[in-house]
Amino acid sequence: MSFIPYGKQQIDQQDIDAVVQTLTSDFLTQGPQIPAFEQRIAQLCQAKHACAFSSATAALHLACLALGVGKGDFVWTSPVTFVASANVALYCQADIDFVDINRETGLMCPVKLAEKLEQAAKRNRLPKVLIVVHLAGQSCEMAKIHALCQPYDIKIIEDASHAIGAKYQGQPVGNCRFSDIAVFSFHPVKIMTTAEGGVATTQNPQLADKMALLRSHGITRDESLFTEPSHGPWYYQQIDLGFNYRMTDLQAALGISQSDKLNGFVEKRNELANRYDQKFANFPLQPLKQLKDNWSSYHLYVILTDEAQLPRKQLFEHLRSNNIGVNLHYIPVHLQPYYQQLGFKFGDFPQAEAYYKSAITLPLFPQLNDQQQDFVINCIQDLL
Repeated sequence: MSFIPYGKQQIDQQDIDAVVQTLTSDFLTQGPQIPAFEQRIAQLCQAKHACAFSSATAALHLACLALGVGKGDFVWTSPVTFVASANVALYCQADIDFVDINRETGLMCPVKLAEKLEQAAKRNRLPKVLIVVHLAGQSCEMAKIHALCQPYDIKIIEDASHAIGAKYQGQPVGNCRFSDIAVFSFHPVKIMTTAEGGVATTQNPQLADKMALLRSHGITRDESLFTEPSHGPWYYQQIDLGFNYRMTDLQAALGISQSDKLNGFVEKRNELANRYDQKFANFPLQPLKQLKDNWSSYHLYVILTDEAQLPRKQLFEHLRSNNIGVNLHYIPVHLQPYYQQLGFKFGDFPQAEAYYKSAITLPLFPQLNDQQQDFVINCIQDLL
């Protein structure tokens, strides 16, 4: 059996033609494909505004800045996520902290959040922004989280990097019904890709305008924002300290083409996940629990092993030795050396640490066929 990766992009001739057409056009960047892509994502998510970026990390960073995060503020997120979810708070010179998860889902636990908010209110250390992480493509319990944050006027960012095409309570993730901003990633192993890139959606025009300004050096040609009359049609002003976080037209063209197939990608991922679930029914492992209000985009298929019967490290090495590219999502951020230097330590978030000890990510992508999936399943059964 040839190597089976845990994730893989699916590129067809339609995608290639879209990129080539843009490559031979007058615009490679800052052209018409970017607003067209933004409009497409806004429509898919039922959001009023979408802003495209060079990466989801860039989108998260500017989402924090647009919400006013700065020195002296606190930002909370999940410890089970890619480090970018936490790093963006530090980019803004804010302090970072974490809310423990529910081990069975890998998602931020509303009970732990309620306890932490109550303690923080007494100590006057409430967060300005909460970044919730939709791990593996499943939405957090946003209605509960929003209700807990509302009395304290805490802003919410959904790190939906894994969750384009997912639904919560029957509505698309990214419509920001229970948040201020939602962020998606289009890295090649995600559900759809722009090679690299990200998008932030919001219902708030002021937040959209702020993010759009900051992604391009803080420069504007909007005369209504000028501090003095325009010098002529060439004139522009830098009115804020921004960044070069722009997406290219090539990426946007690929994204538009990929978005045509998004529903099919998500449906296929759900079919494959359901097939895994059925095959694993009598195995000493547990797929991440799916909540009833959710339609997951299944960016990842994560299982939790029973260490007594199926040690995670042994399983990982066995599958890798059979050319199966299993992975782990994620090492809890607070256990990283950089974050330990900030004062975090083992034991701070027990559920996240328990999750880490047993989690393993199996291959899941639309091109995965029955033969390949059966090979993965049989390799696990052989080890048992």
